[in-house]
Amino acid sequence: MSALESMLRRRSQSKVGQNAPDHAELLRFVEAAGTVADHSSMRPWRLIELRGDTRDRLGEALAQAQGGDIAKMVSKARRAPLLIAIVAIHRPSDKVPYWEQEAVASGVAHGLSLLLDEAGWGVFWRTGNQTRHEAVRSMHRLAANEQLLGWLYVGDAPPRQYEKPRKLVNPADHLTQL
Repeated sequence: MSALESMLRRRSQSKVGQNAPDHAELLRFVEAAGTVADHSSMRPWRLIELRGDTRDRLGEALAQAQGGDIAKMVSKARRAPLLIAIVAIHRPSDKVPYWEQEAVASGVAHGLSLLLDEAGWGVFWRTGNQTRHEAVRSMHRLAANEQLLGWLYVGDAPPRQYEKPRKLVNPADHLTQL
């Protein structure tokens, strides 16, 4: 499948099954996603695998962050067998501003989601204000120069049934010329 076809076909899968790629398979996807454009090759990102009971600890941290019911938040954290936390790392640089470093981390996450989708896995990216809460930061053991951007939830993709065609952007509304 071409990159164009992959981009046009991709859909977030908000409900996924209970199987996920194993660590070895995930390493190969991360290797490919890590080829994203990266000014000065700073590698200002890292990923954290969350599986099994680690997702319960995430649910508890989310409950602290949102003041919600722990059981409900644990259930949300268990909506997929694999969660991949996307972490942007701010590396001191006179050449590469932090926003650009965060864009690289986001690019890795998007590339990884495309690779997982193309391999037949269901994927959705969850974000929100709770990524900035100290309980959630602490649970992920983030350093002071790290920022959690969200999680890719990964599991079996549901069978692809008839899908309404994705509403595409009008490229003329987003591409201008000088």
